[in-house]
Amino acid sequence: ISSLSDESLVVQAIFNGDAEELKSLIYNKEDLNSLDGERRTPLHAAAYLGDVEIINLLILSGARINAKDSRWLTPLHRACASRSVEAVSALLKHQADVNARDKLWQSPLHVAAANDSVACAELLIPQLSNLNFSDRAGRQALHHAAFNGNINIVNILIKHGANVQAYDRQERRAIHWAAYMGHSEIIKVLVAHGAEINCRDKKFGDTPMHAAAAAGQISAVKMLLDLDFDINAQNNQKCTPLHLACFNGQDVVVHELLEAGADHSIINNKGCTPLHHAAASTHGALCLELLVNHGANVNVLSNDGQTPLHMTAVHGRFTRSQTLLHSGSRVDYVDKKGFTALHVAARHGHELLVTTLLEAGSEPGKHGTSGKTALHLASLYGHVNCCKKLLAAYASDASDFSFEEVIGFCDRNGRSALHYAACGGSLECVDVFLSYINVIPLLLKVDNCGRTPLHYALSSARKDCARRLITTLLQRAEIPKDFNDADHDKRTLLHHAAASDANAGCVELLLEQKVNVFAMDKVGYTPLHYAAACGHDTVVRLLVDANSDILPRTHEAGASVPSPLHLATYNGHVNVTEFLSEYLLDLDNKDSQDRTAMDLAAFQGNIECMQALLVQGAKIAQTNSRNNFSPLHAAACNGHTNCMQLLIDSAMRDRDIQARDANKCTPLMYAVTNGHLTSVDFLLSRNAQVWPVDKFGCTALHRGSIIGHEDIVKTHKSNVDVMASVISRTHNGRTPLHFAAMRGNAAMLETLLQDAPSVNAIDRYGYTPLHYSCYQGHEPCVDALLLHDSFTEFEGSSFSPLHCAVYRDNEACADRLIETLGDDIVLLKDDKGLTPLHASVLGDYTDCSLFLLSHGCDVDATNMQGQSPLMSAAFLGHESSVEVLLKAKSDCGLVDVDNNNCLHLACLQENESCAVLLLENIEDINIINAQNNCGQTPLHIAARKGHLSAVIKLLEKGGAVEVTDNDGFTPALACAPNPNVADCLDMIISVM
Repeated sequence: ISSLSDESLVVQAIFNGDAEELKSLIYNKEDLNSLDGERRTPLHAAAYLGDVEIINLLILSGARINAKDSRWLTPLHRACASRSVEAVSALLKHQADVNARDKLWQSPLHVAAANDSVACAELLIPQLSNLNFSDRAGRQALHHAAFNGNINIVNILIKHGANVQAYDRQERRAIHWAAYMGHSEIIKVLVAHGAEINCRDKKFGDTPMHAAAAAGQISAVKMLLDLDFDINAQNNQKCTPLHLACFNGQDVVVHELLEAGADHSIINNKGCTPLHHAAASTHGALCLELLVNHGANVNVLSNDGQTPLHMTAVHGRFTRSQTLLHSGSRVDYVDKKGFTALHVAARHGHELLVTTLLEAGSEPGKHGTSGKTALHLASLYGHVNCCKKLLAAYASDASDFSFEEVIGFCDRNGRSALHYAACGGSLECVDVFLSYINVIPLLLKVDNCGRTPLHYALSSARKDCARRLITTLLQRAEIPKDFNDADHDKRTLLHHAAASDANAGCVELLLEQKVNVFAMDKVGYTPLHYAAACGHDTVVRLLVDANSDILPRTHEAGASVPSPLHLATYNGHVNVTEFLSEYLLDLDNKDSQDRTAMDLAAFQGNIECMQALLVQGAKIAQTNSRNNFSPLHAAACNGHTNCMQLLIDSAMRDRDIQARDANKCTPLMYAVTNGHLTSVDFLLSRNAQVWPVDKFGCTALHRGSIIGHEDIVKTHKSNVDVMASVISRTHNGRTPLHFAAMRGNAAMLETLLQDAPSVNAIDRYGYTPLHYSCYQGHEPCVDALLLHDSFTEFEGSSFSPLHCAVYRDNEACADRLIETLGDDIVLLKDDKGLTPLHASVLGDYTDCSLFLLSHGCDVDATNMQGQSPLMSAAFLGHESSVEVLLKAKSDCGLVDVDNNNCLHLACLQENESCAVLLLENIEDINIINAQNNCGQTPLHIAARKGHLSAVIKLLEKGGAVEVTDNDGFTPALACAPNPNVADCLDMIISVM
């Protein structure tokens, strides 16, 4: 946050209210239009403070009265925001622009309306010809006044003709905002002046009552009810106001709506009633009671099959579940997954709900569509008390199934409750199950993936569970147990344990059983690979101690999978790296992509792994035969300066520092490209060359400009011939200025411009940096380029920066260009005769089109094909642009070089909407029946294209049906798919 002392002397005098000091500064030629970091002028400050004497002094001394800051706010905007009527009056006397728009397209009147600046609004309104102009969000001053509860402003605006039915871009009207904020008196005023109370917004289809109910604005709700609102109106999600009130726990509103007769049985597009919402919401307890007391159906199903009781089970709403059960809620209803409320409660561990549902008669053995019972879900998530209650329920029901069968029920994946308990690692659940059953068949049972409960216990590194299962197998098995079981991916128990057990407890349990340490999964990885990749050094030591032959067998040259050493160094597991490197003879062994362990460690920045490798004699200068990538390239790529220093200090030669890979890139280029300033500094300090070019002709400075790292460019500049570096070009003729402008890094661009002789460097396509900044919409870069001493006019491609700006809907850039060069640039044409308005139309950007029209562009200028912007919009099917240009009174009678008018071109499109829109605005029969060079009228073309609506409109407007084209075809014959068919039709018609 800047302090006053950081501002200019003029601004300091203004904030101190010192007019005499200001006069002295004016006498000394201080800049009265200087800009701060947000492009605010001293007049902005004076207007904000409301100091009339200083305002008058500044304006009379040359301050720009309509200057715009970075948000396009003028001093008049600032005066209205601070509610300074004296400042507003003074600015208006000096002809301040009352129609000025900020970046949100808000005028001073919008600002006054939002800030309840009544007196300011009264001064502004007589200066305006129209009160109903909108900001970017489509909101008029009335919207802002209604939202902020400024009833006096509302009354003033309506008195002067504000449209109470006006809607913003979401089709929300002022009454929506008043209802949402609870301004009931404003609602009353708006309705009294014709506002529709059942109007809907665009995005959600919400009415004012929806907005009020959702926000809990009871006064607004009562007001709307008194005004005969449709209480059961549904929005786009088919929710009524009652739905939203229940969802948000607005019990006072719910009571009011129910008493007023709201229908509680209406379902939304998910099949939910208000009762579903009340059952689930955080604060919906009272809402649920109100609904039940009013007779709401407690067993209604949503689209996914859930009842309100399911909703209470999900969120643990115990009291609400009892209310529903006492009101007749059925416990046996299942959702689309086949789950009852009991399943849901068990999954979430809501013990009281489980008890309540069981007591209410819920069936504990019910299977969902995936085959899971409530017991499966409770055991998976370790809810042991829920498991006990469910097992007890089987016993109390005198079930036909034994406990062994109950616990052994499998889902569709072949998993029993014991599988899930082992996977969840709940020893308590495992012990409960083991205490009930003859365990051996279930302990040995494999699921559809070939895994036993022990696999899952080991995969979760649940040592206690694993020990209990192993001990039980050893104690109760009738034959010795082989613990080399592999699943369908050929992963043994040891694979699972090695991957998950950092403390090695599970691995020790298995090694005690003499398991096979050489077992490979279907990819070729052994348990040692898994342990090394996960950094489990204790497990690695245990595996090597179990059989030392595993090291050479897993580090063979030409192996299809990376070695354990590669995996350890890549993942930065230094303890594993140290251990393995002590025992391996070849530390430079390469993987299938020709990378050594050193390459991977450098790329990942794992310096300790690199040190461990170097200590044992690993080489540092080996390159990848595929891409000539060295460890130094790898380290520079990710900015690992310490790794680079280690490599260079370990006897790396100068030529290795300058080494190029297959793309002719040096390590310095990679460091610059990825923005690693410290690495760049380090490489430069070690005499890395800055002038080499890559295969695209880019130097390191080009790359820094592309990526946008200002500090790196500054560092680079201090090490090269600055002027030559800034103007150096790639194969495409682009300088670093082009790339900085393209990327939108204003700070970078300003750094480069300090040494640039000109901003008008032209690349091989004819574009300057200004073209690219405007095209990409980088307003700060546009400012930097326009302010450079070398800029006087557009250079390069005739498709000017203004064309580029509006072509990509970058209105802010266009405004900066016009502000600098004047309104005349809106009349420029490129080599194809395209004006900026043509360019805006090409992208169908109506905001930019309106902007250009407001600055005096020629709405009927034609390009080399003779097409006006309206004709181009019609040809492209850009309906929004056609509508804007028609309102601007564009001439519909103009024709192009083929004598097509806009109606011909619109009919050529696959979509006939533009043609219909034009016909609604064309009355001239000469335009409707005009013939092009092929003799075709718009009716010929519309008929040929099958545009029924356009044909009907043309006929209604007097379209000629007897006119023949150059082939002698009438519009009727033009419908034929080819000339031969047309001739046949003509022959048939002639003899009828």
